[in-house]
Amino acid sequence: MGVFNIVLVVLHVLVSILLILFILLKSGKGGGLSDMFGGGAVGGGGGSTIAEKNLDRLTVLTAVVFAVTTVVLALRLV
Repeated sequence: MGVFNIVLVVLHVLVSILLILFILLKSGKGGGLSDMFGGGAVGGGGGSTIAEKNLDRLTVLTAVVFAVTTVVLALRLV
């Protein structure tokens, strides 16, 4: 296994862990881990806060990086 593959696998694992954490921090209808940090105390006005928008952006960016590393790993290891 080359150095590039090792770096790619490490990056993929780190991005996977980040993606799991970001998804768990998102507040859904029933709340989530974000309720533990005061996210559930916000009123149900339906509007998104700046923190929620930033978390959405981070989640999407992390998901894109995850998808790219998955495809590159699949093509490199074949």
